[in-house]
Amino acid sequence: MQPGFFDLESRHQQLEQLGDPLPKLSELVDWGGFRPLLDRIREKERKSAAGRKPYDIVLMFKILFLQSFYGLGDDQTEYQIRDRYSFCRFLGLTPEGKVPDAKTIWLFREALKEADLIDELFAELDGQIWAAGYQSRKGQIVDASLIAAPRQRNSREENAKIKQGETPEDWKENPAKLRQKDVEARWTQKNGENHYGYKNHISIDNQHKLIRHFEVTSAEVHDSQVFDCLIDEENTSRAVWADSAYRSRSTEAWLEEEGYRSHIHTKGQAGKPLSEAQQRANKKRSSVR
Repeated sequence: MQPGFFDLESRHQQLEQLGDPLPKLSELVDWGGFRPLLDRIREKERKSAAGRKPYDIVLMFKILFLQSFYGLGDDQTEYQIRDRYSFCRFLGLTPEGKVPDAKTIWLFREALKEADLIDELFAELDGQIWAAGYQSRKGQIVDASLIAAPRQRNSREENAKIKQGETPEDWKENPAKLRQKDVEARWTQKNGENHYGYKNHISIDNQHKLIRHFEVTSAEVHDSQVFDCLIDEENTSRAVWADSAYRSRSTEAWLEEEGYRSHIHTKGQAGKPLSEAQQRANKKRSSVR
């Protein structure tokens, strides 16, 4: 039997009962209000009406939000939109509707970067979340995740120039080719595996689990190098959690100097805060000792 409207609505209700946060974010944020800012990247008039019509600009921004919220690469974002009912509903797409592919997502993000709009857009987004009563509370969790990028088929000479911060001459002469090249992604190794792309560094508040600050770097940048940029000074608690990758004497000294309580884990511990029950149990054990 073909699934009907009420079958899909029932699935959505079940997802909400299981804790899907996206419907609440749809209500809290005026997504259409971002259109004037986003339209800056499409100010140039199209020379022809031929070709495929571009995807709605607010839809594309919401896709970038999903990427940031769930720490996804471009390929994974395309896959998850096609696969997840919750993503389709958040984006206003039907399960059988057209979905932007990974290349389209990458090109849109590059256009925002070129127009220097990403920070402005996410600052406005954070402001709307705060205004709705979702202030940063109960401390913050700092983390980083690798974001895969399409591997480039460059020659050794081209890669050497990119590493030196230069652009190969034949790319300069071919703007269409240059637009298709990613010159900022880099290789790194984690747990013995090679990864190519970027690293998404985030800080989320412990109560609402919402991203408050983020930085995107190439993959080889160590987590600790952007740690202080991620700290949210407006959180109601001074507690900071992170995994062992962030632990160093300089980081601990900086946190103490700035008045934060470090919960950065030593190697082998899980990089997440203890539950309130666990914290109470630990306090009891400490008092007995």
